[in-house]
Amino acid sequence: MKTIELDGNNLDLTLFQKIIFEKHPVNVSKISKKKIDACRKIVDEIVEENIVRYGINTGFGKFSSVVIDKKDTVSLQKKIVLSHAVGVGKPFDEAVVRGMMLLKLNSFLQGYSGVRYEVAETLVFMLNKNVIPFIPEKGSVGASGDLAPLSHMALVMTGSGKAYFQNRLMSGRSAMKKAGIDILELRQKEGLAILNGTQAMTSLAAAALIKNETILKSADIIAAMSLEALKGSLSPFDIRIQNARPHEGQKTTSDNFIRILKDSEIIKSHKDCNKVQDAYSLRCIPQVHGAVKDTYNHVKKVIETEMNSVTDNPLVFDNGHEVISGGNFHGEPVAFAMDFLGIAVSELANISERRIEYMLDTSTNDGLPAFLTEKGGLNSGFMMTQVTAAALVSENKVLAHPASVDSIPTSANKEDHVSMGTHAARKMLEITENVKNVLAIELLCAAQALDFRGSEKSSESVRNVFKAFRSKVKFMKNDRYIHPDILASAEFIGKGSAVAGAEKITGELKI
Repeated sequence: MKTIELDGNNLDLTLFQKIIFEKHPVNVSKISKKKIDACRKIVDEIVEENIVRYGINTGFGKFSSVVIDKKDTVSLQKKIVLSHAVGVGKPFDEAVVRGMMLLKLNSFLQGYSGVRYEVAETLVFMLNKNVIPFIPEKGSVGASGDLAPLSHMALVMTGSGKAYFQNRLMSGRSAMKKAGIDILELRQKEGLAILNGTQAMTSLAAAALIKNETILKSADIIAAMSLEALKGSLSPFDIRIQNARPHEGQKTTSDNFIRILKDSEIIKSHKDCNKVQDAYSLRCIPQVHGAVKDTYNHVKKVIETEMNSVTDNPLVFDNGHEVISGGNFHGEPVAFAMDFLGIAVSELANISERRIEYMLDTSTNDGLPAFLTEKGGLNSGFMMTQVTAAALVSENKVLAHPASVDSIPTSANKEDHVSMGTHAARKMLEITENVKNVLAIELLCAAQALDFRGSEKSSESVRNVFKAFRSKVKFMKNDRYIHPDILASAEFIGKGSAVAGAEKITGELKI
């Protein structure tokens, strides 16, 4: 597996996915090592000359004006890690923790944090040997960054706390020993540099973006299947309509649909039917799905910028002994981005649920049996799947309320405005899961409807998806335990099987 070299500026979602999910090993560029060493030399000179600088020989937060005796400056860094590791709740997923370590490492590589190279190297070893700190998911307000989560990460680096290694939870010291990684002895500024920053919220955000890349494409594919199932019109996807309102996402969605439904006999057979206009949940797909894509691409730009940013405090600059306090740890850019994406992606489920309802209701489904079942009454069919979809859509309305509009002062009002960015990012992943499940229900219904319509009349790309899906979930002739079908459908979407099936015929779909 190819080793990926990091330099503090070259990280993007593609590399993030390779390192975090595919577990490509990493190393550090030579220029980054030189930058780290040069910056650390400045910190060592400050310590040696006893120059007062925040975070090196002062207290933290409200105690920033308290000067620490030179002999206690190493102990200071150990204490901040211990005192700030106050997270609660269930642990973050492995991928999120790996993302935190990667992003913290990448931040150090720009050479403004004042840590020794050994600190960066410890993170490299932990990533490559898959030592996963146990990090509770709750306890961050998003400024001064993700203090509590990153403190739990620092505990393991220093031989404390808990960690997973080879799928077992053990003490941090045992995990590091079994992995053959030396315990890190923190020096001046290093504790603060590790635990100060936006790496928890940004890792969550990156994971959300990666998951939603598949969901956005799947939403187009599944909606195209529903359009066939409901004998909808492809006219609203005409490029001339999109060019009259040239939002990129709208044009992209239209193009995806035209490619997905190329040569669909079902669509062609109803080209001149007496239905004047489809419902908005069909006719306005380019406008709704397109706006979600535009939001996604805006958020992706924000998060990739954050992934290559230095977000601890203070920062050390190579011109004398200049150590400057600032606010790069404040998570507002990530908080806004995650709130915005949460609102947008929720709409994919909102409009999907309407299509589900249309397929189940005989007053709107153009001749399909009620609730997509034979012997209705004896069978309930897919009646209750729409109820679940409605429940998830309503839950998303609560989750999509912005976290970033809230703030609560901390540290005796020294830290008097915070971002709640980690809340926003955690909510975003929960919204994503709900949306995937609503789309899974739409896929179940669309496949059932196409069985009644005659799936052999579908477009080639839809037939390819349909065939792959039917290998996992069979046609429901009579009522059965549907919960496993929903899970299988959601897994089919999450693994990218719908996307792979369609793109085999259409080529790469765009978002």
